Amino acid sequence: MQEVFCLEEASFSAIAASVVLWALLKARLKESSARTLINRKGKDTMNVEQTLIERSNNQCELCGAQEELGVYPVLPSDGSEDQSIYICETCKNQIENPENLDRNHWRCLSDSMWSQVPAVQVMSYRLLSALGDQDQLDMLYLEEEVKNWADQGLLTSKTTDNTTALLHRDSNGTLLAEGDTVTLIKDLEVKGAGFTAKRGTIVKNIHLTDDPKYIEGKINGTQIVLVAAYMKKSN
Repeated sequence: MQEVFCLEEASFSAIAASVVLWALLKARLKESSARTLINRKGKDTMNVEQTLIERSNNQCELCGAQEELGVYPVLPSDGSEDQSIYICETCKNQIENPENLDRNHWRCLSDSMWSQVPAVQVMSYRLLSALGDQDQLDMLYLEEEVKNWADQGLLTSKTTDNTTALLHRDSNGTLLAEGDTVTLIKDLEVKGAGFTAKRGTIVKNIHLTDDPKYIEGKINGTQIVLVAAYMKKSN
């Protein structure tokens, strides 16, 4: 009986030791996998940046600057070079703070909008939309898939309650707000209403739409959709 008890005790000790060894092995495997993943991500990031440096000729893909350059994912992005751009710090700061867009700086978009790189096209489209530059937008052609990508991340600004708001701008790049008064800067044919809204027409108490390129307002008693870029904000 004593011998059986000793055998059972020895078996239990062996099982316990095996469990401990398996737990230690599992922990080491997990640590090794995590280290490998970190190294792989680091290498992937380096590979993406090197690819973008070569693609951009080591200059900002938006404005052409050659200093303070870095990888910028164009959301939604998987972090690959196909869904990222190589831009300077100035462009990055303005993209992330679109309420402070400098219209003079973004004259460069007249060149970058013609890039053959979809990610650059997408960011150019978003910036032109935020600037309200309808003439440039009318010239910019995007494949359907690229257009859908661009529309998923239109630039927004933070509001006082920490939510986000689309940026509507007039012909001068001035931000428009709900209830503003604007003046038409060109004649606009109002389809379906049978009249032409003349240049200089004042539109009061405008309504901002879900598309930053358009606003709504009443002309001759008719509520119509108007192109924000063809309006000038009244003081």
